[in-house]
Amino acid sequence: MGGDRCGSAGEVIGRQPFGVFIRVDGVRDVVELAEITAMPHEVDLPVLRARIICEVIGHAEHNHQVRVRLQEWEAPAE
Repeated sequence: MGGDRCGSAGEVIGRQPFGVFIRVDGVRDVVELAEITAMPHEVDLPVLRARIICEVIGHAEHNHQVRVRLQEWEAPAE
């Protein structure tokens, strides 16, 4: 992936201690991974079904995961 960055949006479909997995809106068979390497103590990971806006920062060819940087998220409606 070159120096250009692009954004994407989707929904959290999985949570792990290392980050969250996101299903991309309008794209079948693509899962994004927002891997957490550092995070402020007062911030929690997005919950399941949260809506996410993120920036694509890379991808892993071997498992077809897209790596992203979280920009904002909104908890699902109750």
